[in-house]
Amino acid sequence: MSILFLIFTIVLFFGLLQTLSITLENKTIEAFLIIVLSLFLFLTTYLKLKKMNASKVLFTLLGILLGSLTGLILSVPLFLLSSHLKPIGFAIITGFTFAGGFYGIKQADKHRITDFLTFLKEQSLWEEPKVLDTNILIDGRIADLIEQGFIKGTILIPRFILREIQYIADSPDPLRRAKGKRALEILQRIQRAERVKLEIVEKDIPEIKEVDVKLIEFTRGIKGTLITNDINLIKIAQLRGVEVLNINELAKIMRPPVLPGDNLNLFVVREGKEPDQGVAYLDDGTMIVIEGGKPYLGKTIEVTIHSVLQTGTGRMIFGKPKKDLQNEKESF
Repeated sequence: MSILFLIFTIVLFFGLLQTLSITLENKTIEAFLIIVLSLFLFLTTYLKLKKMNASKVLFTLLGILLGSLTGLILSVPLFLLSSHLKPIGFAIITGFTFAGGFYGIKQADKHRITDFLTFLKEQSLWEEPKVLDTNILIDGRIADLIEQGFIKGTILIPRFILREIQYIADSPDPLRRAKGKRALEILQRIQRAERVKLEIVEKDIPEIKEVDVKLIEFTRGIKGTLITNDINLIKIAQLRGVEVLNINELAKIMRPPVLPGDNLNLFVVREGKEPDQGVAYLDDGTMIVIEGGKPYLGKTIEVTIHSVLQTGTGRMIFGKPKKDLQNEKESF
């Protein structure tokens, strides 16, 4: 109600400004004070709107717009008849604006912004919404991407996904319970992020029982983008024509490049499959097989990369201790 009171005050204030325009002519100080106060009220209203969720902002603004237009149309005859009737005209505009905003807020409690996303998407008036699945919330990296500004706009979480997370968080299995609690913590982080608006969507598809299929059809219905790291879900979504963002693919792309001839300082963690091999890992978890690395087990050595193979499951990187290579060259 506070936001409606501020809007009501602004409209009323500008109405008074118009009715007192004759008496304020050539009075610079009074006009300046009115401008300053008007800006203050506008900024206060803006800050209040910023704290409201997307649905309430949209419905409130639509209600205000329709209410003010209705009041203006009804007031035009009064403005044309006599200047003495202007206060009544502005009072009508103010009343209809207030009523429109109040009606908009009430409607926001009954309807969700997702009911209009399809239409807005077709008209290119709305940014494509992103839909998150359970796995991506348990994974947690999505929160870092959002906080760093790589993902912006509207984030949608269907109510049935939230129910699934709550079910996991209440599981008697300690491992599953920990995953569910992590997902809820990630949701709270996303909710606090400034660059996105998080919406819990009530819309359900009762005729579909399986959560993954239901999620795909929901995303397809609103023409959104599904963010996940579930390989099977990705395949089904692509078959249904749903756009998908795969966090694991993004992680692969962002891996630091390793090329033949590069020298890396690596800690030899364990023995390899072949005799005399050692194994080390990059910061992103990529395994490096060090030929002749077994004697350096438990030590940090400089390794020269001599080959990089890209496979369906990832990269295979092979190298040799730099000292051994130098000794081989000297022996030749």
